[in-house]
Amino acid sequence: MTRPRPDPRRRQLLGAVPALGAIGLWAMPLAGAAQAVFPQRPITLVVPFGPGGVADITARTVGQAMAASLGQSVVIDNKPGAGGIVATQAVLSAPADGHTLLMMSNATAVSVHLVKKLPFDVVKDLAPISTLGTFELGLAVAQDSRFKTLQDVLAHARANPGKLTIGTIAVGSTQHLSAELFKSRAGIDAVVVPYKGSPAVINALRTGEIDLAFEILSPLLPQISARTIRALAVTGPQRFSLLPEVPTVVEQGIAHYTVDSWNALAAPAGTPPAVIERIRRAAQEALSQPAVRDKLRDLGVKAQASTPAEQAALLAREIRHWGEVVKAAKIEAE
Repeated sequence: MTRPRPDPRRRQLLGAVPALGAIGLWAMPLAGAAQAVFPQRPITLVVPFGPGGVADITARTVGQAMAASLGQSVVIDNKPGAGGIVATQAVLSAPADGHTLLMMSNATAVSVHLVKKLPFDVVKDLAPISTLGTFELGLAVAQDSRFKTLQDVLAHARANPGKLTIGTIAVGSTQHLSAELFKSRAGIDAVVVPYKGSPAVINALRTGEIDLAFEILSPLLPQISARTIRALAVTGPQRFSLLPEVPTVVEQGIAHYTVDSWNALAAPAGTPPAVIERIRRAAQEALSQPAVRDKLRDLGVKAQASTPAEQAALLAREIRHWGEVVKAAKIEAE
């Protein structure tokens, strides 16, 4: 009987199988390693505000705690100016690999309506990672003010249209827009006076230059403790834990008036999802630490993590909301 001849092509294919398998086994660890090595170097967190403020201290507090989880330091790079444009452009010009992050805030949402030609799209060009915290505003008067409650302020404003003066920081800031929103919701005619910074607002309040101040809690808390000013209301949905005796604006009869500012982490769009998730987990772990939560609380900040989807939804809501406020206040984009 004649034996069948072996097919040389089959022999070549069979011989190639072990070689292909070896190549696959050799390549798999490299692919896994490429995804597992993040972060490869220190992470830079760009903050669009100067040193010493709420955003800066929040970034440093959370960044230090994140570093322990990530195995690399988190370096804070303060780039104030141009309503956050300088900081955002610095992040967007970096590789989308997770090593350069942006501290976003509700100012990011407001900038859409205050800058005619933003050099980027805050929705399309940024990848949200997680909220870090929310912080409300306080409505404050001088310690010796004749106004003892927010109702006293409203009664005076309604009896004397255009006479009540409200101090805030710069036009277009959360404080300024919150004061404009308050006027609208309360149905009062008042004059909003913008100042260069929080110290100037507080000084004007203490000297009687203005009747009422809208300011985030961080610079107000020491003054309240020293009894140089009094808080009449807070703008959050609930009373603030360090000021349990101070009612919310809603509690005092102004329906649908709640203002919470916020800070969050974002990366350039196109950053790998696995890297985004790694950073999000590190932020969540940091914000769960009692020492971090306590330090943020002392700043007037409520520690709060989120998913990327939740932060994206918050940004979209804020863009819509503050757009309506800017339009109602007749503030022109520049």
